[in-house]
Amino acid sequence: MAGNAAIVAAAFVLSRVLGLVREILIAARFGTGPDYDAYVAAFRIPDLLFLVVMSGAFGSAFIPVFGGLLARGDRARAWRLANTVLTLALVMLAVASLLTFLLAGWLIRTLVAPGLAPPQQELATDLTRLLLLSPLLLGLGAAGKGMLEAQNAFTVAALAPVLYNLGIILGALFLAPSYGPFGLAIGVIGGALGHAGIQFLELLRRGWRFAPTLDLRTEGLGQVGRLMAPRILGQAAFQINMIVLTNFASRLGERHVSALNYAFQLFMLPHGVLALSLSTVIFPLMTRQFAVGDLHGMRRTFQQALSPLLFLTIPATLGLLLFRTSIVQVLFQFGAFSASSTELVAAALGYFAPGLVAFAVVEAVTRVFYAMHDTLTPVLAAVTTIAANIALSWLLMPSLGHRGLALSLSLTTTLEMTILLLVLRRRLGGFGAGLFGSLARMLAAAAVMALPSWWLAGPLALATDPSTGRSPSQLLAFAYTLAAVAASYFVAARSLGIAEPHQFLQRLGGARRTPSSSPD
Repeated sequence: MAGNAAIVAAAFVLSRVLGLVREILIAARFGTGPDYDAYVAAFRIPDLLFLVVMSGAFGSAFIPVFGGLLARGDRARAWRLANTVLTLALVMLAVASLLTFLLAGWLIRTLVAPGLAPPQQELATDLTRLLLLSPLLLGLGAAGKGMLEAQNAFTVAALAPVLYNLGIILGALFLAPSYGPFGLAIGVIGGALGHAGIQFLELLRRGWRFAPTLDLRTEGLGQVGRLMAPRILGQAAFQINMIVLTNFASRLGERHVSALNYAFQLFMLPHGVLALSLSTVIFPLMTRQFAVGDLHGMRRTFQQALSPLLFLTIPATLGLLLFRTSIVQVLFQFGAFSASSTELVAAALGYFAPGLVAFAVVEAVTRVFYAMHDTLTPVLAAVTTIAANIALSWLLMPSLGHRGLALSLSLTTTLEMTILLLVLRRRLGGFGAGLFGSLARMLAAAAVMALPSWWLAGPLALATDPSTGRSPSQLLAFAYTLAAVAASYFVAARSLGIAEPHQFLQRLGGARRTPSSSPD
């Protein structure tokens, strides 16, 4: 599990770094301007279609059934199941895309961004229609990912997002200067094509051949359907929350949709590296453990994943919260991205940051429920979150503006985490000895880190302010400060007896010794 997690995490890091480069280039070109508001709004419905239809079909509903057939050595039935699910998903996606194409204007004006000015609503409508190609291609990529991960083949699936981000980067560099947001949209489609292509080439190498079939009697299809129905609702919940944010933010006037999106992308950077990499790897393992009734093994696996996740996510939360202004200045304040843009984005980031732990834990815990073939519990928790997010956004927006929308998502995701943990604790009979004691020590180490971070945040924001000019010393001060406060957390954690720093040093020492011990 650790080896696979390292591979996936490395690919996630590369993908997220490229995603960050993508956002930097977009920020320099569009800033928080009205055209980028329209571009962000245009993504909402295509993303919803992708998550509901293709990702829902080939995510946690498909992998246990497909993997079970492979585990029994029945590859022919496994591939037939994959082809049937793929054919049905493509048919459903085609119908949904056609309806969206016809209703795009109404959806933008009514549901997604009613507060945008009419020219931006028209632009968002045109972009939505163009971007409907992306759920098809990304959906094929999701299908390939599900089939590969069910075979414990994580590397190619983890590298696919790298090609997706490269496509958008090329669009931002070479097409956006001439075609504006349409250039970005073309880059999205090119990146999605690479995302799907690399995975299907690997599947072809492994013996898969696509044979379209709509045979509803295919073995395992009924089980996938039963698992998928609530899974679709769960997948939709996240994107519905994003539509809620976009809807409310558009009512605040120009720039707020863009500002929330930039802040959310920064917020999701550590989430992608930490939570998604671990969750991706533990899911197949816990599926097998549940299949043989090994609840003790599931508890152990969950604790082994959750403890390092918390150890890394807690200081990341503090870093995003306290150094938010410097982070935005260093990464985004170029070109069209002005000081006022930095102020808007940093304000939202400060209210997103407290929800990072909840986002990470929900990602991991949800995979545990899916491994237990329980897709209903996460859906009920997600639906509760949507209702709470709508109500809380409506209450907080008048007083806090777009900051209130970020805070609402953080608070409601914390509620979702609490619900899921309480249910899972009862299912597994606890989370293993020592987890809560370790969490208390992590919080104590975080308190040690918070003191110098709070003291240094203000001076660092002044030092990294681009209005005084840019120099390598600013980047050096930024990197040195973050490294110093991270080291304070690491040292405090080791002094408090937390296992993770010791394990990290052991692995680092082992990695250094490995070459010298090799017979070559």
